Parts: sequence; C-alpha cells; structure tokens
Amino acid sequence: MTVLDILLTYYPAFLQGLGVSLQLCLVIWLSGLVGGIALGALGAYRTATWGRLTHYVAFSFSAVPTLVILFWLHYPAQALLGVVINPFYTAAFAFSLVNIFAVGEMVRQAILDFPKQYLMAGRVCGLNTHDILRYIQLPLLFRQLLPGLMTQQVVMLHATLFASLISVEEIFRVAQRINSSIYRPVEIYTALACFFLLVCLPINLLAVHLKNTYTRDMSER
Repeated sequence: MTVLDILLTYYPAFLQGLGVSLQLCLVIWLSGLVGGIALGALGAYRTATWGRLTHYVAFSFSAVPTLVILFWLHYPAQALLGVVINPFYTAAFAFSLVNIFAVGEMVRQAILDFPKQYLMAGRVCGLNTHDILRYIQLPLLFRQLLPGLMTQQVVMLHATLFASLISVEEIFRVAQRINSSIYRPVEIYTALACFFLLVCLPINLLAVHLKNTYTRDMSER
C-alpha cells in the first residue's frame, strides 16, 4: 500500500484523530496566549512577586521535559488525589500550563526590556500614559513578540504527540493503531510527517518573515 492508498482507506480514522489534535491545540493555544499575556503583563506592570513567580516557574518548566510533567499529572497526582480524570483534560491542562508560563515569561521580559527612551519621547510629545501604551508600547511589543509567540505555539503543537502516551486518541495514536493493523510504518509515518510539515512549515516561515521584516533592535545603539 502506498501513502495515498493508506490515506484513502483510513481517512475516517485520520480525520477523527486530527479533530482531537486540533481540539487539544485550540485549548492549549487560547489558554496559553490569553493567560500568558495576562500573566506576563501582571508580572511586569503590577507586582515584582508575580514577575519572580512567572520567571521561576517558567525556568523550572524549561528544565523539566513536558512528557515528565504530563505523566506526573496523569499518574501520581491523580493517585494522590484519588481521582480519575479524562486523559484529554489532563493533557490539555499540562500543556496549557507549560504554554501559559512560557508565553508569560516571554511577554514579561519583553515589557521589562522595552527601551525607556520611547516612553520619555511620548511624554515629551504630550501623550498620557494610556496613549503611550496604546500608540507606542503595544504596537512595538506586538511586532517584537509575534514571531516568538508563533514559534512557541508550533512547539506546543509538537508536544501534543505526547498525549498519545496517556491514551488520548489524537492523530499520532491513530497512526500507531493503524500501523499495528497493517504494519506499514514507512508509509504511515511519512504521511504523518507530511501532515506536520504542511501545518508547521508555513507558520515557521511566516514567523521568520515577520522577524526579519518587522522586528527591530530597539536598543540605544
């Protein structure tokens, strides 16, 4: 069987797995972006305590493999609490948590590194704090952060493959089940690689384009 034959024969299973993967990504991306931006802004603008918390937790998560976090939440944590949670929710929570703090630290650091001379120039021009934030800080921060945020979401899309290890019926687990039936690993995993290439390559290329086109060195040099 060729790759095309496998796709035509098993496309209902692949579509079902793809649907689960997209649902998982939607939860992870939305919670990560909304929660991370809020957490980063809170840590930079409000209290130093939140900033340190965001930094330390994000640093800790970067040192621990995402798979270990997922397994810890799925097995020992649920055993300690005496509960059984749907693996989809466990995976969504684990990956969202990692994404929130990764995005939060990225946003917090970008705000703290924002050149003060831009803010001073706004005040000299007679702009109030709200106008400076709206017309100076937010546009520049958006341009600086967007490529990194897009790349981070691609990383989280790749991480969803780990959900198959706790029995989430996403696309990688579906591919494994099909391979166990017909044992055509080259064709099946080639098709899976092509899928991720089609989804992730345009996002990565767009992130590189935005970084090269719109990101600027905002230092005083």
